[in-house]
Amino acid sequence: MLKHPTLDQLHTLGLYGMAKAFADLSAGGQAKDLAHADWLALLLDRETSWRRDKRLSARLRAAKLRQQASVEDVDYRAVRGLDRALFQKLSEGEWIDAHDNLALVGPSGVGKSWLACAIGQKACRDNRSVLYHRWPKLCEDLALARGDGRHPRLIKSLGRADLLILDDFGLEPLDAGARHDLLEILEERYGRRSTIVTSQLPLSAWHEIVGDPTYADAILDRLVHNAHRIELTGESLRRTRGKQSKTA
Repeated sequence: MLKHPTLDQLHTLGLYGMAKAFADLSAGGQAKDLAHADWLALLLDRETSWRRDKRLSARLRAAKLRQQASVEDVDYRAVRGLDRALFQKLSEGEWIDAHDNLALVGPSGVGKSWLACAIGQKACRDNRSVLYHRWPKLCEDLALARGDGRHPRLIKSLGRADLLILDDFGLEPLDAGARHDLLEILEERYGRRSTIVTSQLPLSAWHEIVGDPTYADAILDRLVHNAHRIELTGESLRRTRGKQSKTA
């Protein structure tokens, strides 16, 4: 293990990327072949990369994305009506900067959650904060939080992320508590943050699933009117791939 006063100082200052580069260069005998400016530039580059990777890891941990997905791995050959140009444009994230929303709808198994997580992962890479929740589970968590005093804090935390992903919306009608919570979440985020909602239901059915007409109007006004839309069709990819593996 290399011992050097400079290495100790780098660790003391929290410059761990530079310390690792310093140790690697010294151990490999490359230091003597580098000019001072090149040596320093290399150390700074490694420190920058180390900090960037550390921030990304922290953002991905906080996001708790359901799928390990990336926009580079999207399968555009699958027959599901995914507009390649639109999805690639959305993956750039300008709509997040504009505080717009995204509705991702289609039947079960066509990859809605995966695509939402891919956009979420790209947003993390672009230095944006992301938070993923399955809507049914979030409803349960909010109901419990209402009983133990954590409810205001949880609602506020849902409002802070640059991108909030609400997956599996509309699997069952909203009760009074869920309607109120969804409106509070969207009110906290409207015009300041962006939200992705995935659902098996077409947008035309969302008003009915919310239930109360007054709440439905208020919720959809904050969620849908400035939302980009990806409407998928076709057979479940899980079922299709299962058939292919059996015939292979």
